[in-house]
Amino acid sequence: MESSQTASSALERLAFNNTALKRLPVDVSAELGSRTVPGACFSRVGSLQPLLRPTIVALSQSAFSLLGLSAQDVLDDPLAPEYLSGSRLMPGSEPAAHCYCGHQFGLFAGQLGDGAVMYLGEVESDTHGHWEIQVKGAGVTPYSRDGDGRKVLRSSIREFLCSEAMFALGIPTTRAASLVTSDLYVGRDPLNNGERILERCSVVMRLAPSFIRFGSFEIFLGRDEFSGLQGPSAGHHGIRAQLLDYVIESFYPHIQQAHHNRKERNLSFFREVTMRTAKLVAQWQCVGFCHGVLNTDNISILGLTLDYGPFGFMDRFDPDFVCNASDKRRRYSYQAQPSVCRWNLARLAEALGSELKAADAGAVLDDFMPTYEAFYLCGMRKKLGLVRKEEAEDREVVSDLLRVMHNTGADFTNTFRLLSRVPWPEGGDDERATVGPVVDLILKQCASIEELKVANKPTMEDRELAMILSMAHTNPVMFGMVADRPDVAQQLELMGRLKELLETDQEELKEKQRDDWIRWICRYRRRLAREFDGTSDLHLVKQQRLRVMNSSNPRVVLRNYIAQNAIQAAYKGDFSEVNRILKVLEDPYTDPEPLCQQQDGAGDEKEKLFADGYDAKPPAWAQKICIT
Repeated sequence: MESSQTASSALERLAFNNTALKRLPVDVSAELGSRTVPGACFSRVGSLQPLLRPTIVALSQSAFSLLGLSAQDVLDDPLAPEYLSGSRLMPGSEPAAHCYCGHQFGLFAGQLGDGAVMYLGEVESDTHGHWEIQVKGAGVTPYSRDGDGRKVLRSSIREFLCSEAMFALGIPTTRAASLVTSDLYVGRDPLNNGERILERCSVVMRLAPSFIRFGSFEIFLGRDEFSGLQGPSAGHHGIRAQLLDYVIESFYPHIQQAHHNRKERNLSFFREVTMRTAKLVAQWQCVGFCHGVLNTDNISILGLTLDYGPFGFMDRFDPDFVCNASDKRRRYSYQAQPSVCRWNLARLAEALGSELKAADAGAVLDDFMPTYEAFYLCGMRKKLGLVRKEEAEDREVVSDLLRVMHNTGADFTNTFRLLSRVPWPEGGDDERATVGPVVDLILKQCASIEELKVANKPTMEDRELAMILSMAHTNPVMFGMVADRPDVAQQLELMGRLKELLETDQEELKEKQRDDWIRWICRYRRRLAREFDGTSDLHLVKQQRLRVMNSSNPRVVLRNYIAQNAIQAAYKGDFSEVNRILKVLEDPYTDPEPLCQQQDGAGDEKEKLFADGYDAKPPAWAQKICIT
């Protein structure tokens, strides 16, 4: 239903142009329910499915400014909850859903599409640029399959907060302008254990220049030899060319203008998508972010972080960290993310088919890991304040740091933030005494012996593990072959660590952790000393180091337990915690005024306690949060 009022509110004055629907083929079928949609990139959504008594939970002033609006403009509109939830159409909006396919957990899944997302349209201005507006959770579309097209308050809070948190961290992302909830309820199984509960339907309004993803090009794939599925537009090479032209002309105009040869243009486009993806995943790794579901349908063609589901920021550093409890094979672990992104780029190259020369695409893919590693090392140098020189040793300094963090169970975010407190090296000082205070602070961020025992418990089933260990005695040759498998080697490594932990106690562990940290920090200070070449102003060099480190190492990220606090309060009808957390996340690199300071002794490094408490080591219950 469209507004019967004269267009007068700020939302009603948005000037939609809906370029994608004009440039790309649209399915206009009135057939109800889920269906295969051949020969189209979008499908019209014929009727709205309004929420019951929609209520605004939170607004992002920063995101609304991209549309030339203020949060107050939105709050002044009595129809805003309906507009923001897709319950009522803004003038000029044309509801539709995007068709795409995807490789999910490594297998081609055929047609997927916007099963719970509704495209509202696109707005553009000289001042604010081009923005596509979507609502997520607004009801069924032709791509909903067996779903109800709804999202609940729990998942919507997570997506809303993380979208804006990532933007504030300086990481390319889709944006979240608003979060609306309602008195409409649906049944969900949040722990994936067969126990369904009723949860409130909620909607996030999302913004991006475009939500086209790698999977958008997979609708043209022929029958897959493993899954037996094919894209709904298999063989429609003309539409594939149309989609590719639209993406390059609209979002990569510099590439369009630089090339007259189509194949060269397309290769340049693929090279830039590869570069953007490499840079994006390097930025994720530098803040300890794990996406959780890096399927090809969740990878943006623009290099944006897209679709916030079972994501997670690492607490204790663990390269094998998996944030999605459904990812039993650990395909999308933290350390696997770069190689998975390269794998997804290879699927994009396949989907582009004859638009690319296979050999040329292969050469670009060969450059992915070196490109990623260069971006990653650049980010890590900034996190360590190594900004005036690049040395070959830096890679080893970083890897040694991560090894110590892993072995001591150090908190990723807080440990990096504390490294700016490592004293600048001065000749002749008692190094162990000098670094002692900052080491004490870091040790408070490290895991206890009991926490490390849990963390190092093998994840393989006991029966399978026992069989492998038995093989070590009965068939050493076969054992050697099996032990070389990465998954088995990892389990054996965990067993070795666990055995060491069982043979020590808390005091011995703390002393070992202290020695490990002192050793690394002394190495780090030797590298820091080489930042000063004797000709620059040492005071300015020190200032630059601190400025770069404190703007590269966030004080706060959206940890799962922080999101959970907001969710629990919201379930009780209190939305203030969502808004309080949003405000904190919008300024993640700045220390607020401390509530108090703790000091263990005269001259010791002070431990600041901030009023929001979100920069503390996570509580023990945080480890038990299950996100699927």
